[in-house]
Amino acid sequence: MAAGPVSRIIQETHFAGLAPAARGKVRDIYDLGDKLLIIATDRLSAFDVILPTPIPDKGRVLTQLSLFWFDLLRDVIPNHVLSSTEFPAAFNAFREELADRSMVVRKTQPLPIECVVRGYVSGSGWKDYKATGKICGIALPAGLRESDRFPEPIFTPATKASTGHDENISFEQAASLIGRDVAERVRTVSIEIYRRAAAYAEPRGVILADTKFEFGLLGSTLGSPNAVNSLVWIDEALTPDSSRFWPAAQYSPGGPQPSFDKQFVRDYLERIRWPKTPPGPELPPDVVAATRAKYRDAYRILTGHELDQ
Repeated sequence: MAAGPVSRIIQETHFAGLAPAARGKVRDIYDLGDKLLIIATDRLSAFDVILPTPIPDKGRVLTQLSLFWFDLLRDVIPNHVLSSTEFPAAFNAFREELADRSMVVRKTQPLPIECVVRGYVSGSGWKDYKATGKICGIALPAGLRESDRFPEPIFTPATKASTGHDENISFEQAASLIGRDVAERVRTVSIEIYRRAAAYAEPRGVILADTKFEFGLLGSTLGSPNAVNSLVWIDEALTPDSSRFWPAAQYSPGGPQPSFDKQFVRDYLERIRWPKTPPGPELPPDVVAATRAKYRDAYRILTGHELDQ
C-alpha cells in the first residue's frame, strides 16, 4: 500500500531564541520549568549511531502511537502527558514543526533503569540465554529456540547507558538502584502493561515480542516514603523504537523474525559492511521508503486508522 503523503521532515529542531535542554537519539527536549516539551524528530539511530538520513513520518508515528497507548492503558498507571496540542506561547511561531510530533509532559525524576518485559526470547535476551540458560538471572526452560515464546512474560531490567548499549541486570541489582518497593511496583506494572498490550495486538495480527518502559517519580524522590505512590509512566509507549512488533502471519520460531521497525536499515548496513562506528552512511531512497512504510504500517494496524486521518 502507499505510505501516504510526506509531512514536514524534522531532523533536528532549531527555534530562534529557544535552546533545547537535551537532544537524545531521537527526541529534542525543552525545559519549561515544571514541565518539558518533548519533540520526536525523524532521526534514526542504528547500532547506537545517529544516521544522517531521516525517516519521514517517524517522529509523528512515535508520538501518535505513544499517545494512543498512554490513553488506552491510563487505568494501569498515570502517565506524564499534559497536552499534545497546546504549547507555550514562546513556541507559537513553530506550531507547524511541533504538530503531531510533540508532547508537553510533567517533569519527573526518571528512574535510572529501563523496565524491559519479554514474552519471547530474542535480541540480547537470546544471546544471554544461549550463553547461560538465563536472562537477567532468571532461569528459563532448556531447549528454547530463538523467537520461542516464554511460558510467562518476564521482567528483565537494564541499566540506562548514555552511550553504547544498555546492560541487562538482575532484579536484585535493580532493587539496589531504586529500592525494593519501587522495583516490585514497576515490575508488576510493566508486566501488566505488556500483557494488556499483547492481548490488544494479537487479534490484530501483531505479536508484541518485547518492550521497554520508563518510569519517573512525580513530586517525590527515590528513598522517600511516598516514592511508590508517585510513580508515573514516562517517555514513549509501545512504539517500534521501544518494542519488537512481529507480523503474526510470518511468525516462525527458530531464528530472527521480520518486524515493524528499522529492520531494512540494519539489513542494509550489514550488507554494505559498515563498521558500526561514526559517521553513519547516507541511506538510499528504497531503504528510507521501506522503513517509513513499516513505521506507518505499525501505526495503522495497531490504531485502526492511517496516520494522516
